[in-house]
Amino acid sequence: MRLEGARMDLIKKIWTARKLILVVMIPLSLLPLPLIHPCSESSCAYVLIVTAVYWVSEAVPLGAAALVPAFLYPLFGVLKSSEVASEYFKDTTLLLMGVICLAASIEKWNLHKRIALRMVMIAGAKPGMLVLGFMCCTVFLSMWLSNTSTTAMVMPIAEAVLQQLICTGIADSLEDSLTVDTQDEESDKEENQESSKNHLELLDRKHNEKHHVCMLSEELNGLTLKPGFGPDFCKESNGYLPEAPISIPAPPKKPKIRRDSQYPTNRDHMICKCLSLSITYAATIGGLITITGTSTNLIFSEQFNNRYPEAKVINFGTWFIFSLPIALIMLMLTWIWLHFLFLGCNFRETCSLSKKRKTRREILSEKRIHEEYQKLGPISYPEVVTGIFFVLMTVLWFTREPGFVPGWTSLFEKKGYRTDATVSVLLGFLLFLIPARKPWPSALSSENKGDDDDEEEEDPLAPMITWKDFQRLMPWEIVILVGGGYALAAGCKVSGLSMWIGRQLEPMSGLPPWAVTLLACLLVSAVTEFASNPATLTVFLPILSALSETLHINPLHTLIPATMCVSFGVMLPVGNPPNAIVFSYGHVQISDMVKAGFGVNLIGVLVVMLAIMTWGEPLFHLSEFPTWALMPNVTGSL
Repeated sequence: MRLEGARMDLIKKIWTARKLILVVMIPLSLLPLPLIHPCSESSCAYVLIVTAVYWVSEAVPLGAAALVPAFLYPLFGVLKSSEVASEYFKDTTLLLMGVICLAASIEKWNLHKRIALRMVMIAGAKPGMLVLGFMCCTVFLSMWLSNTSTTAMVMPIAEAVLQQLICTGIADSLEDSLTVDTQDEESDKEENQESSKNHLELLDRKHNEKHHVCMLSEELNGLTLKPGFGPDFCKESNGYLPEAPISIPAPPKKPKIRRDSQYPTNRDHMICKCLSLSITYAATIGGLITITGTSTNLIFSEQFNNRYPEAKVINFGTWFIFSLPIALIMLMLTWIWLHFLFLGCNFRETCSLSKKRKTRREILSEKRIHEEYQKLGPISYPEVVTGIFFVLMTVLWFTREPGFVPGWTSLFEKKGYRTDATVSVLLGFLLFLIPARKPWPSALSSENKGDDDDEEEEDPLAPMITWKDFQRLMPWEIVILVGGGYALAAGCKVSGLSMWIGRQLEPMSGLPPWAVTLLACLLVSAVTEFASNPATLTVFLPILSALSETLHINPLHTLIPATMCVSFGVMLPVGNPPNAIVFSYGHVQISDMVKAGFGVNLIGVLVVMLAIMTWGEPLFHLSEFPTWALMPNVTGSL
């Protein structure tokens, strides 16, 4: 027994220190690789494997693991320290910083809440339409904000609506039970009154009809009564019993409060599950639409442009044109799947916009949404400025290099100097300068000044956002993680590891391009369920690039689908932060996420494959192997 106890204690200690053991043992166990084969390829492979294991296992924070190439590459002679350092701050970092400035302004002035509530008000409170309304507003916000920020913003609004739904359901159940109890009490009183009157009549007849009453009492004692007749009724009978027993029908059953749950009915629980999961899935779908929607899109864009500098095919416009139909198709199919899974197939009942079909609970839910919207008050000056900047940034991104017509960059003499990051940083910088108060006085605004305007009165030139607002939202861990991915890609390119990996993958040359892409999508979407999305993509991008070059497939044919499928880590709470946020509210269990997420994952892979084989082919010229894809091979051989 003591030995078993000691073993259990040892196992517990090892399990507690498993991350520390992994951090120490992985580099030591792989150290023979660069020592036995002292070449740049093996040294780069050692750094790549160590970093990838740290990322996948999350033994150390993602940002800290991304710093491993910063000291291992110079130690093994793969890259100079200055060369590695330059990889950690790229053009996409500036793009992200500009977008975060706009996101900080949107959140500070509650523009996101106004957009979400307005779209839900348009959709209505029917369960199906409510879910669709929240999904649409989440997709729209996630196009410009990070998936995590969008989920964190929208989920409290959805939770308020769900709590109103639950409270209304409990009130309805209590009201129904009180109504039934009152009706029972009234009927008992009437029966008692009638029986007392009849009892007096029996007393008057007692002396004249003793024999009849005795016979009647014998009949009563031997009578079998139905459930509708109570014992009091038997004792105080009126003496006029029917020849055949009569059963009184019970009142119709009302939905009672579930004692084992916080939800009034099982249907309410299903609505809570459906709405909660729809928000995290919609945030993922919305992030696919724009280059800045997710960090994985930024990682792909920067690594692709670094590896293929001659390829001028990926920009905000081309990505948007390709991914918008994917998002719209996925939005509808995901909504149908969630509706079928949690709400059933009666779309007419849950999606009707007719006012006659609305229940009391739906009317109260709509009232709650309207009350939340009324609390925001009229649209403010900072919200107008933020909306203008939002539209202006989008227009400038689209018109920079549309492709079919000359963009505004053609007005400048030198070409290739201005990117999407230039626009985002310029507009983000202006948000630090523009005052948050109107430059002209307003009588209405001066009358409505309250305690919240004290700080603005002290500083009338207070800007739209401050550095604290920006710093609170800026994901520096993602910036370092992206930089670590760039450093790994640069090391693979300089050391020749990419070419070596490509040569090992030559046996796959007999597969058609669509089969290679499908295998890549399935592999990436499976791995990302257990590892972070940015880390998974950073590991797979160099491998898929080398595979495409070896098989003479357009690299975009595999890289774009893999980039999109890496976002479909929706089956577990650890898959991505939005899943964890939704799971923390307690409406869904892991089994619900696995069941619903498997369908969403399958939908995503099929829609992406459809897109890359239809409208993606003429958009990116995927049917031919481009000349710019040969550039890395030439560079690597020098």
